Amino acid sequence: MAIKIHNSFTGRKEEFTPIRKGRAGIYACGPTVYDEPHIGHARAAFTFDIIRKYLEFKGYKVKYVRNITDVDDKIIDKARAQSTEHRVQSTGLKKKTKEVAEKYLRKYKEDIRAIGISDPDKEPRATRHIKDMIKVIKALIKKGHAYVSGRDVYFDVKSFDDYGKLSHQDIGQMQSGEGKSAGEGKRSPLDFALWKGAKPDEPSWKSPWGLGRPGWHIECSAMSMRYLGETIDIHGGGRDLIFPHHENEIAQSEAYSGKKFANFWVHNGLLTINGEKMSKSAGNFTSISDLLKDFNPEAVKLFFLSAHYASPVDYSTERMAECRRALGRFYILFDRIKNISDNREQSTEYRGKRNEKVTTETFDKEIEALRGKFMEAMDDDFNTALAISALFDMVNASNRLVDSLGVSFAAKRSSLKRYVSIIRECGNVLGLFRQEAFNAEGEDADMDKKLVDLLTSVRDELRDKKEFGLSDKIRDALKAMGIILEDKDGKTAWRRE
Repeated sequence: MAIKIHNSFTGRKEEFTPIRKGRAGIYACGPTVYDEPHIGHARAAFTFDIIRKYLEFKGYKVKYVRNITDVDDKIIDKARAQSTEHRVQSTGLKKKTKEVAEKYLRKYKEDIRAIGISDPDKEPRATRHIKDMIKVIKALIKKGHAYVSGRDVYFDVKSFDDYGKLSHQDIGQMQSGEGKSAGEGKRSPLDFALWKGAKPDEPSWKSPWGLGRPGWHIECSAMSMRYLGETIDIHGGGRDLIFPHHENEIAQSEAYSGKKFANFWVHNGLLTINGEKMSKSAGNFTSISDLLKDFNPEAVKLFFLSAHYASPVDYSTERMAECRRALGRFYILFDRIKNISDNREQSTEYRGKRNEKVTTETFDKEIEALRGKFMEAMDDDFNTALAISALFDMVNASNRLVDSLGVSFAAKRSSLKRYVSIIRECGNVLGLFRQEAFNAEGEDADMDKKLVDLLTSVRDELRDKKEFGLSDKIRDALKAMGIILEDKDGKTAWRRE
């Protein structure tokens, strides 16, 4: 089945046909490294990592590029504030700006890797591609799409007839994305900066227009064309980037090359916390590192996967705890299948049903159908919410086979081994099931675990003494608490329902 992707440009799902057969190029807008990376950054990075992984799973050779903005007003402002706080001389602002960018870039990479999100194939930094940007800017001036104003260079929006085609806005009704009105160096409020003349002590590079630095939008056009060509298969980023950033990218890129900039535009939904926009000033900012102190990386991934990538998602500790417990269901299944006892299985498999002929054929067909459901969901615009639903259905089917009577142990073991292989294969596409074990209740449940272990140990002793009345009371009390006991090799093992 062909992959269909919702294209933000056209507003509809379209069959993915790459520019080059069997190959796919993806460019995603990365972070501006001026502060601690937060869970919104993680969701964006994970979204395009999953898209890359699934395309590879389907046989495409993927080249995935994600940029780093390491020079920007926000970075300079952070450096200036820290310089003032630490009484650094103004002449040290350039050095401090670089230190701020390096610090938060390093932190971003550490946190993204800690979640288990793969590095892109290329991760270009703006400061290392200044020449590429100058080349594009010079060409735009020559073609009449940009103009010099003092030591600044602006893109002339009115020179590009299709401006607004991504955000579906009428140019006459738009507001300036740069926050600078006409009459201050710009011909129109909508014109945006390609090059900014340097202010005293700011980081700067030589250019035909004097010392300065690039505007924010030009870096993505220059770097995407450098690594993926003038037309790319998929361009992605957060929904908040559609205007003005991605709109401006299209204008300057297509004005430069005369070609379509991207065939597919993919935008992930934004993340809120308890229904509110994340903000440090509001006191609801959650960094990636703080999140990982309380929750396992795979639980974080399951949280992201539980909603379609284009939908908004609301974070709460309660929702995260639910995802952690849900993830535990998979690891409980893996453990059950791994620890099936030949003797126990043989002693129960025909109990009460000796004349009933039962095979694994029905279960096998169900698992294969669910695998197909998983693939259909992912083929349909990477619908991870439906794909995860198929995986949970696989768990249910596998548990029913484990608990089934009248099935020969050899047939059961063979099928279950294949089931686990299918679940892990699908899960690995989503970045899941890469651990040996998993604590579904979190570190806070360690005391409860020790208590259950103690009670099961006492039950074993009571059974050895043939005090079955008391041992059964312990079993029934634990069952009421959602704890299922299983006798294995003369000992008691337990799992949660």
